[in-house]
Amino acid sequence: MNYRIYFYAIFLFLSIFIFSGVNFEKIMKKNKVVEAKLLIMALSIAMSYLLTNFVLDFLNL
Repeated sequence: MNYRIYFYAIFLFLSIFIFSGVNFEKIMKKNKVVEAKLLIMALSIAMSYLLTNFVLDFLNL
């Protein structure tokens, strides 16, 4: 069960790295830097959760 935490951490850093390449300035309003960073963090956490569950379910097959 402890390996699940490692998968979450790996995919969290990977998703933050992926989302850092996306230009959110065109999507967000001007001068909303904090909101854009919170959006990136929320999307990264959600993506890492989904990727971890997918990989672990795939490996259990």
